[in-house]
Amino acid sequence: MSNIIAHERDIVIPGEALAEGMDFLPGENTYREHEKIYSKALGLVGISGRVIKITPLSGPYIPKIGDKIIGKVTDIAMIGWRIDTGTAYSAMLNVKDATTRFVRKEEDLSRIISIGDYVVVKIINVTSQNLIDLTMKEPGLFKVSGGRVIKINNQKVPRVIGKQGSMISLIKSKTGCEITVGQNGVIWVKGTPENEMLTVRAIKLVEEKAHQEGLTEKMEKFLNENAVPGTVISPAESHAEGEMN
Repeated sequence: MSNIIAHERDIVIPGEALAEGMDFLPGENTYREHEKIYSKALGLVGISGRVIKITPLSGPYIPKIGDKIIGKVTDIAMIGWRIDTGTAYSAMLNVKDATTRFVRKEEDLSRIISIGDYVVVKIINVTSQNLIDLTMKEPGLFKVSGGRVIKINNQKVPRVIGKQGSMISLIKSKTGCEITVGQNGVIWVKGTPENEMLTVRAIKLVEEKAHQEGLTEKMEKFLNENAVPGTVISPAESHAEGEMN
């Protein structure tokens, strides 16, 4: 007989049994041993149909092709910019992948992107030597200007985004801030100083309480209670990337 041992949004530890029987399938961060499915990580249980997966509560960001991330320029080379992605991986944004305009061979690249600038980029290649190739030549990718950059646990990114973007849309609608979420846990926020501060508080609250149920309702109450008087709500769409959990 097949049955679920752990339930949706339960917090489990590595090696903990999640389900027994062959009617269920192991998903991300789980494994099957004989007729039982076990957790590989400390995290939250997620059940979708017959598939059981674990969303880790901690752990490093692992770069994947197609991820949109936010990185900081740390060096300028002959061929482009070296980007700190918050990982052990070395990342490069080549000139040809950074701009559509013609760049002269002797041109000062710091006049395009300077050391210390943040950029919203997409991963186009990850090599076996832990090297990352980036691009900025797609919609939604740009050099950050103004606002503030914050860092959260990358494992909490799906919770910050919410199901079908619900959480990030709620925060944006209540603060009027522009928000870009990188899969590496780096987030850019731009608005009035007061609303930027409120947005940062809201995001940090989601990070802290990511394991709790009813978080969207709690966040709406928090934002209503702390709304900045005179805030003009922007209808513009938030920029967010990630699995919607």
